[in-house]
Amino acid sequence: MNQEKREDRKPTVEELLAKAKKPSLLAPPMHRFYEGKVQVMPKCAIRSAKDFAIWYTPGVATPCREIQANPDKSFELTNRWNYVAVVTDGTRVLGLGNIGPEAAMPVMEGKALLFKYLGGVDGFPICLRTRDPEEIIHACELIEPSFGGINLEDIEKPKCFYVLEETRKRLQIPVWHDDQQGTATVILAGLMNAFKLVGKKPKESLITLVGAGSANLRTAYVLIKWGMKTGNIILVDTKGVIHAGRKDITKEENPWKYELAQKTNEEGRTGDITQAFKGVDAVVAASKPGPDTIKKEWITTMADDGIVFACANPIPEIWPWEAEEAGARIIATGRSDFPNQVNNSLGFPAIFRGVLDVKAKTVTDDMCIAAAEELAKFAQERGIHEKDILPRMEEWEVFPREAVACALKSISQGVARVKPSRQELYEKASAIIKNARESTLLLMKNGWIKPPPPEEKLLK
Repeated sequence: MNQEKREDRKPTVEELLAKAKKPSLLAPPMHRFYEGKVQVMPKCAIRSAKDFAIWYTPGVATPCREIQANPDKSFELTNRWNYVAVVTDGTRVLGLGNIGPEAAMPVMEGKALLFKYLGGVDGFPICLRTRDPEEIIHACELIEPSFGGINLEDIEKPKCFYVLEETRKRLQIPVWHDDQQGTATVILAGLMNAFKLVGKKPKESLITLVGAGSANLRTAYVLIKWGMKTGNIILVDTKGVIHAGRKDITKEENPWKYELAQKTNEEGRTGDITQAFKGVDAVVAASKPGPDTIKKEWITTMADDGIVFACANPIPEIWPWEAEEAGARIIATGRSDFPNQVNNSLGFPAIFRGVLDVKAKTVTDDMCIAAAEELAKFAQERGIHEKDILPRMEEWEVFPREAVACALKSISQGVARVKPSRQELYEKASAIIKNARESTLLLMKNGWIKPPPPEEKLLK
């Protein structure tokens, strides 16, 4: 009984902070030990040196000529169909801000690692020494022939909105901004199941989005695309509630935020952040790390059976138990050590797996919604409750299903270059993802990926 009490007790703030800091302490020596996180490996058979006459000169000239005659054959005769460029200018890296392209490399490598292990996608970090949006867009245009898709990452706002829109217009491959679309996808999936559990209709409910950066602005657009009433969304930034009368929000500076200011908040609420909590059914925060960014007394003013997503990392805007004590029924955070982690990694690997498998020309918000619906459905089928509303990364079976949902949406929207059946898509996605996971395990088992030293030694 005493042991159970010890396990069930709430951790102290000091313990939580120590736990949150531990990965940061281990990361530098672990990165130094492995000298990076991803590498390039052959995927073709090499029986002897004679095979290089096929894979390289003189044999390679023939596929080159076929692609010259029809550039789309590059998706058949090379690995282009599975290559994704992870592109950043290093201006908004994981809350660190403008740290530059070299310092952004560990994050982009990490993204490539998640792409491969969770989605079987070959991601390549592309860190650009420019902050000019036109140069970023042009760089994407220049590298397009080598890639089947582009993942924009950690680009400051409002530039990130413009870069995403323009690259999607100009390129004939999927372009995605994970800080926008990835976050919005997983938040939507979580809200679907949270509202289901509390017995409310989300499209008729009031939702407040705390923070008006790339994540929540795109979440607003995706919620509207999904069918939620625009006027039932309330946005909050550092200056308070966003409304049509705000003179500091201009079309010239940030047309996306301006557009939402004109259309959301049908009640016309004004004032500070406290006004955005009163009577709302759900609050989604993607803002400043806490604790105390969101206060308990604000949550007490929400509607009954409130939903609170506090997504800041490493510390959520409010501790989950404080939100629960204040009356929230369902609480999610961005952390894996609390229930209901809202994690982009549930989205982008599988979404790209799907659009790559049909060699799609773009990726749309409708595909984000299809992915969110599949994530929510997967969790429902294996059972959901207040402390478990989303799939977890280790539930790898969700990724092929999500990929199929996105691939089928690509086909239905007429942007797929090929149109396999649902079964063919599922079998292909499952095989590719299993291959990536099992290859990694095999490399570890045989010592070709070395085991890391003990933590005690790394932390010396």
